[in-house]
Amino acid sequence: MAATKKIASATLVMASATALSRVAGLIRDILVARLFGAGFATDAFFMAFTIPNLLRRFFSEGSLTAAFVPIYSEVYHQRGEEQAQKLANRCVTLLLLVMLGVVTLGVICSPWVVQGIGYGFGQIEGKLPLTDQLNRLMFPYIALVSVLALLTGILNVRGHFFLPSLSPLFLNLAMILSALTLGQLFAQPIFALALGVLLGGVVQLLMQFPALLRYRIRLRLDFNFRGDAQLKRIVALMLPGIAGVAIYQINIVVSRLLASFLPEGSVSYLYYGQRLFEFPQGIFVVSLAQAALPMMSRQIAENDHEGMQKSLHFAMRLITIFCLPAIVGLILCAEPIYSLFFLGGEFDRVALENTALALICYAPGLLFVGYSRIAAQTFYALKDTKTPVRVSFWTLWVNLVAGLLLMNFYGHLGLAMALTLSSAFNAVLLLWLLRRQVGNFLRGSVLLPFLKAAFASVLMAVVVYQILGQVDWIQEGDQLNRGLWLAAAVVSGGLVYLGCCLLLRVDEVRQGWAIVSRRKAQKR
Repeated sequence: MAATKKIASATLVMASATALSRVAGLIRDILVARLFGAGFATDAFFMAFTIPNLLRRFFSEGSLTAAFVPIYSEVYHQRGEEQAQKLANRCVTLLLLVMLGVVTLGVICSPWVVQGIGYGFGQIEGKLPLTDQLNRLMFPYIALVSVLALLTGILNVRGHFFLPSLSPLFLNLAMILSALTLGQLFAQPIFALALGVLLGGVVQLLMQFPALLRYRIRLRLDFNFRGDAQLKRIVALMLPGIAGVAIYQINIVVSRLLASFLPEGSVSYLYYGQRLFEFPQGIFVVSLAQAALPMMSRQIAENDHEGMQKSLHFAMRLITIFCLPAIVGLILCAEPIYSLFFLGGEFDRVALENTALALICYAPGLLFVGYSRIAAQTFYALKDTKTPVRVSFWTLWVNLVAGLLLMNFYGHLGLAMALTLSSAFNAVLLLWLLRRQVGNFLRGSVLLPFLKAAFASVLMAVVVYQILGQVDWIQEGDQLNRGLWLAAAVVSGGLVYLGCCLLLRVDEVRQGWAIVSRRKAQKR
C-alpha cells in the first residue's frame, strides 16, 4: 500500500474513533453548561484544569510524542523488536520518575501557580481558593496521560491507532457519570467534575494494555539509563520540544489570564467556544498529524526523502480540503448549535450569544492550526525540534500584544481574535521555514485543491444559510423541530460540498470515498 494510502487509512481510523470521543465531549460540555452554567464555579474549574492540561501537553501530546516516535521508529525498523522493547522500558521508567516529581511539586506549589494564572480572580471572594482546590485534585492526571502518550507512540509505530484515539471517549464518560452521580457528595458540586477527570485518566491508561499484549509488548521497569544512546537522543530532542509546546500553551494561559480581568463568565465563554472549535480539529487535524508522523519518520529513517515530500504534500492538501468547509460550518452553525444543545438551565441567552461569537472568532484559525500541526510534525520527523520553538516564541508575543490591544475594544472576543491572528502568523512562518529546508512542497497542486474547496464551500454556505434561516435560534422552542432543521442544514451542506468536490475531481475526496467504500465491502 502506498504511503499516502496508509496515511489516509490511519487518519480515517483515528478520525472515526476521535469522532465518538468528541461527541461524548460535546455531551459532557452540554451537561456542564446546564448543571453549572458560565460563572463562578465553571470559571474556577476551567482555570484549574488549564494547569494539568498545560503540563499534559508539555510532557505528552507535543514534546514526548514528537521526540519519541521518530527515534523509536528508527530503532524498531532498523535494529529490531528486542532493542525497541528495551528503549520503551527505559522511557517508561524515566517518565514515571519525572512525573512523580512533577506531580509532587505541582500539588505543593498549587496556590502560587493558581494565583499567577488567575490573578484577576482575586477580586471575587472564594474564587482563587476554589480554583486551587480543584487544581490539587486534578493534578495527578498529568502523570496518567503522559504515560498514555508514550504508549500511544509505541502503538502508532506498530501500526495500531484505534484504541489510543478512542481513549478520550472514556475520559468524557467518566466526567459525565461523575457530574451526574457524585455531585451530592460535595458541598461544591463542581468537585465531582474534577474527580471525573482523575478517574477518566486511570481508565484511559488501562484500556491500552490489551493492545500492548496483542503486539507482545510487556513493559517493565529498567533503570539502566546511562548506557542508552537512543534514550539520550530522545531527551535531547524533547527538551526544546517542551519549550515549543510550552510557548504554544502559554498562549492559551495568557488568554485566560487576561480574561480573568474581564466580566464574570468570560473565561467560560472562551472555553465553551474553544471546545466546539476543537471538535473538527481533534477529529481530523490531530488524527492526520498523528498518522503522518510515524510514516514520515520511517521514510526519513530509510532515506526516502522523495516519499517524505509526497506524504507532506498529501497531508497539506487533505488539511485544506477538510478545514475550509469546517470553518464555514462553525461560523454558520455556531448560534444554532449552542441554542439547541446548551441553552437552558444555568446557560442563558447572554451566555449563548457570547459563546457563539467567541466560536465565530476562533473558527478561521482552524486552517492555520492544521497547517501548523503538519509543518511542526514534519520538523519533528526530521528530528528538528528547535525551529518550532523559535517560531512559537514569536507567536507568543503576537498573541500577547494582539490580546492586550483587542480586549480593550472587544472584550473576550478580542482574545479569541488574537489567538486566530497568532495562529495565522505561526502557520505562515513555519511553512516558509519548512519550504527552505525540504524544498518547494507548496506547488500548484496545493493551490488548485484550495480553490476547488473554496468554491465548493461557498456553494455549501449558501445552502446551509438558507436552511438555518428558517428558525429563530435565539428563542427557545420545539427541540425536535429545531434539531431536524440543524441536521438538515449539516447533511445538506455536507452533501453539496462532497458532490462539488467529486464533480471538480478533487483527488483526495475520491481517494477517501474509495477507502470508505472498500472498508464497507470488506465488512460485507
